[in-house]
Amino acid sequence: MYDELDEKKYLYLLIVIPILVLIFLFNLYWKRKKQKEFGDLKLVRKLTPEKSVFKSTLKITVFLLALACLILGLVNPKLGTKVETVKREGIDIVFAIDVSKSMLAEDVAPNRLEKTKQIVSQIINQLGSDRIGIVAYAGSAFPVLPITTDYSVAKMFLQSMNPGMVSSQGTSLDEAIHLSSTFFSEDSKVSKLVIMISDGEDHSEGIEAATEEANKNGLKIITIGVGTEKGGPIPLKRNGVVESFQRDQNGEVVVTKLNEATLKEIAKNTKGGYINGNNTKEVVDYVKHALENIEKSEFETKQFANYQSQFQWLLGIAFFLFFIDIFFLEKKTNWVKKMNLFNEKE
Repeated sequence: MYDELDEKKYLYLLIVIPILVLIFLFNLYWKRKKQKEFGDLKLVRKLTPEKSVFKSTLKITVFLLALACLILGLVNPKLGTKVETVKREGIDIVFAIDVSKSMLAEDVAPNRLEKTKQIVSQIINQLGSDRIGIVAYAGSAFPVLPITTDYSVAKMFLQSMNPGMVSSQGTSLDEAIHLSSTFFSEDSKVSKLVIMISDGEDHSEGIEAATEEANKNGLKIITIGVGTEKGGPIPLKRNGVVESFQRDQNGEVVVTKLNEATLKEIAKNTKGGYINGNNTKEVVDYVKHALENIEKSEFETKQFANYQSQFQWLLGIAFFLFFIDIFFLEKKTNWVKKMNLFNEKE
């Protein structure tokens, strides 16, 4: 059984209940004090023989219970009264995203990294029941999000990606491939796909070995090149304003260019495919077509709690208690007299 509260802010209204209890008790104390000032309590009570302390207490108790139910109804508690077992069919996809500083180049608007985020977000929108994961890489690779079916969480992590996530700068495509392959279970029969987005600049020497291992493990890699062959400088910004550009050891401005050859080699060695990422729609259509040609497999069963609102029951009880509270009088009734609660008989 699962439960959650929809509007927790209304819980603060419950403070009204102890306040009303204190007011009621103070009122009883004040009346008793005034009765003593008026004369002997026994004689005063004989003047109001139908007055019942119990009925007053019962009336305020019912009222407070009704008020509590009304407040809890506003909070709208939900219970997981129904748990469904769902089976999904699809493939496992890992997005390997280059977050090196070269991805900040603005030869593609608004810059290469933001363009990458747009592409990945649009691809996710086209997915059905596929599971996805995210890897970030620069000079080393970093796991951002493990395999999941929660696309909204994936998009949240995607938008937060930046070069500061990876301390080691440069671009190590082989590290990205190795880490991406660990996201997939070796004994899983689900089809495996890595979608690698990068400008293709690579400072590692293990690409060939990494792609051979990926191919051996049945891992396909689709590569997407972001940037232009002409290239552009890497802006250094503060508060969104460009102060200067990245320079090399000789003080020359670094111009980073799209290297399609490396990305095409990776795609070829893993029986995947390559596409230039400057046109988002073309990329999304290309990936969508590629996914249609990949065999779908059934995932292990997942459980989802189906939360149902319970406010209607609480509001119903509240209005019922308010209704019967109207008919509670503070006069003694025969059954109350027989019970002699609060020693109301002489």
